[in-house]
Amino acid sequence: MTEWDIKKLQILRTLRDRGTVTATAETLLMTPSAVSQQLTNLSKQLGVKLLEAHGRRVRLTDAAQLVLRHAEAVFAQLERADAELTGYLRGEAGEVRVGAFSTAVPALVVPAVLRLRAAHPGLEVRVREAEAAEAYELLSAGQVDLALSLAAHAPPARDARFSRVPLLADPLDVALPAGHALAGAPGLRLADLSGERWIFGGSGPWSEITRAACEAAGFVPEQAHSAAGWTAILAMVEAGMGIALVPRMAAAERASGVVTRVLEADQPRRHVIAAVRRGAESAPAVSRLLAALREAATRR
Repeated sequence: MTEWDIKKLQILRTLRDRGTVTATAETLLMTPSAVSQQLTNLSKQLGVKLLEAHGRRVRLTDAAQLVLRHAEAVFAQLERADAELTGYLRGEAGEVRVGAFSTAVPALVVPAVLRLRAAHPGLEVRVREAEAAEAYELLSAGQVDLALSLAAHAPPARDARFSRVPLLADPLDVALPAGHALAGAPGLRLADLSGERWIFGGSGPWSEITRAACEAAGFVPEQAHSAAGWTAILAMVEAGMGIALVPRMAAAERASGVVTRVLEADQPRRHVIAAVRRGAESAPAVSRLLAALREAATRR
């Protein structure tokens, strides 16, 4: 029978995810030579070629991809076994680590932590602010147990590494200066704002969300200023420098000189999900945190 080495399979999976031997070594706290040696040994054990040269880098062979498709089922089962063992050993105590994007921390994570602190004081939650790309790297590497992100920026649902849990459809409101001519207009629609100057990030998720919402309303927004943080965006809106779409989850950061209007006819939304490593959703600490996050989402 072929010998399957879990540790070496994890190294192969990390190489697939990170793309280079150097990045794999950094993620796993190994040396590049140790990574290469382990993968060479795995290739010998399995009797197939796993890597091939691609310029100055290496890429996985079709055989390696086949091996990893089966290995994902093994990893998921090991996660389930670890979850059951953790529940047996820790009971109501333990630790769960969360990677979450900035507006999700005060809107969802903090209320969930407060709920858990009251119900399960022995359970500790550690929070790390991280946007989607970093959060899923941390989740895959085992450095966080749960990642919160926008659904549009999560790995695809078919990704065998993760289980996705829908949490919230977060409405997008439009932020206008308090003295804007349309600040009190009834039945305001995005199309009414097609001639306005807009404020949003130059790239990344918020740029894509703003452009997509406006294009769905029939126009391409004119970008007047570029900013990623809500404090900066809302300060510019308050100063009359432009308008912006603002997620309702960011309500706590709104400035006094800004009017936010609900776009009832358009109903733009961004969808927030939680993700865990497949099989880990039954771990007691993770399961309790997911329940607390769902509760926080329903209260918004």
